[in-house]
Amino acid sequence: MDIKAPTFPESIADGSIAQWHHQEGAFVNKDDLLVDIETDKVVIEVYAPADGVLVSILKNEGETVLSDEIIGSFDEDGQARPAEAEDEAVSSSRGEDIEEAIASPAARKLASEKGVDLKSVSGSGKGGRITKEDVEAAGQVDKSSDIPDEQEIGPASESIVAKESVNLSISDSSAERIERRVPMTRLRASIAKRLVEAQQNAAMLTTFNEVDMSPIMTIRKRYQEEFQRSHNGTRLGFMSFFVRAATEALKRFPAVNASIDGEDIVYHGYYDIGVAVSTDRGLVVPVLRDTDALGLAQIESEIVSYGEKARENKLSLEDLSGGTFTITNGGIFGSLMSTPILNAPQTGVLGMHNIVERPMVVEGEIVVRPMMYLALSYDHRLIDGKDAVQFLVAIKGMIEDPARILLEL
Repeated sequence: MDIKAPTFPESIADGSIAQWHHQEGAFVNKDDLLVDIETDKVVIEVYAPADGVLVSILKNEGETVLSDEIIGSFDEDGQARPAEAEDEAVSSSRGEDIEEAIASPAARKLASEKGVDLKSVSGSGKGGRITKEDVEAAGQVDKSSDIPDEQEIGPASESIVAKESVNLSISDSSAERIERRVPMTRLRASIAKRLVEAQQNAAMLTTFNEVDMSPIMTIRKRYQEEFQRSHNGTRLGFMSFFVRAATEALKRFPAVNASIDGEDIVYHGYYDIGVAVSTDRGLVVPVLRDTDALGLAQIESEIVSYGEKARENKLSLEDLSGGTFTITNGGIFGSLMSTPILNAPQTGVLGMHNIVERPMVVEGEIVVRPMMYLALSYDHRLIDGKDAVQFLVAIKGMIEDPARILLEL
């Protein structure tokens, strides 16, 4: 049977093969992960339809695939080929000499990128097959040699390599000038494109304020243990307070919860707030649905769940689609202040930052308070400066006096 790429949504034109988890001729069990396909938004996993053998791989890692395109073949009744037969099949299918090193498609691709001669690499895989890890190890050995490879040290050192026979002495500073060129992942390229479009297509402006975090910190300290006992171990964090405060502020300023579609303004009658999550692949924004109906514990639980799914590349397109407003927290990385970029077509994004103790004047006296800078970036085409400032002041008021959230004041 054919192995096909999944049917992509209309918003995704194509994808690329990120990783094959099995080699040609390998026996796999039903529901074993066969291949990861990376799209502009998420990584889609394709699983084995039954117990059987992965007969052939038609699309290697890095190659582009379309919706429902055949990427390999699978034999439900087959048996795994012996290593010798597998090696012969690979060699003959590529017209290679029988003595040439046998390597997986991923290993061949990596060897081509790093300039590693496969004949000089010892395979640790089944039947002496060269794996991706073998090529990486060989590349590390090459880098540690006395004379750096011309491709690895970059154009700045070409003259040194050319004069190798004249001067075998290479300075440490020259040897350390290593460059590495790798293609952008689809997610990173998509993020770059969307950020540039947001800056080009919106009249983006940012307003700032600061908030005293003492009340929220006092509540967390006083009720943390009881909160966890009552909600199955869910911790009470800062983000849930900001999500609730933002939701109440959005009710008062509908333009911040709206979007622009051509020459029309779309006012949303619901509150779906995206929470930016940083992953190894890039920034993703899963969406909390109907936040006006969620309690603090539900918000915290969903944020933790999204964070785990993001780190494991398990987020679905439904998790990332939509959203009427976004909150991003650069403070967890130590950011003191920033100007967040809009997540189009939304018209507002709230930036949280690091909590720092600073001297503040309270009732005529200088006291130390844990303060946080808040930033609201907004689309000036739709939101006036007055509304943006008042929106941020409303959030500040609810964070500094959390009772206002419950009382909707």
